[in-house]
Amino acid sequence: MGPVIGLTGGIASGKSLVSEYLKELGAQVIDADLIARQVVKPGLPAWQQIVDEFGEGILNSDLTLKRKKLGRIVFTDPVKLDKLNKITHPYITAAIEMLVQEHRTAGIKGIVVVEAPILLELGMDRLVDEVWVVAVDPAIQLERLMKRDNITAEEAKLRMKAQMPLDEKLKRADRVIDNRYSLDKTKKQVEGIWQEMTLS
Repeated sequence: MGPVIGLTGGIASGKSLVSEYLKELGAQVIDADLIARQVVKPGLPAWQQIVDEFGEGILNSDLTLKRKKLGRIVFTDPVKLDKLNKITHPYITAAIEMLVQEHRTAGIKGIVVVEAPILLELGMDRLVDEVWVVAVDPAIQLERLMKRDNITAEEAKLRMKAQMPLDEKLKRADRVIDNRYSLDKTKKQVEGIWQEMTLS
């Protein structure tokens, strides 16, 4: 049975880039962000709890969540962020646990990667064999986040602050992928680790 890797790092640090490289190399990727979107689909328990807590003003006409509006509400108020996390995190964790368990039970030889920005915050490191952290300078992270989500520097800083500091993540990493330089350098690091793991 192949190993399960937990891939994490700060918001906009380049996790998706690394997971794309890993997919190209043959890894199966469990994307926590994708699961986070699936568990809040209209009519599901997490969606209902969010609507009960934050009101119908956070809904689009098709009943999906206004993600940007909800983000602005919770990232400026730690109490509200905590309420949202307490609603969604158990559903996200349960779904990932089930997928990892299925992989282990099936005895699949390949490598499975759990890509999750809050892997450590959710205690999901207990599900994986190794924790990989994608590291990047806060200034680059801030710039990428503003560009990616089309938000102000202030909003981006609040979102970065809501996560575990990078130093803390690095202390708990089995492997670190340095994404401060060129895409080619990042790719070479990923390929090197992959060869080491698949040839051992």
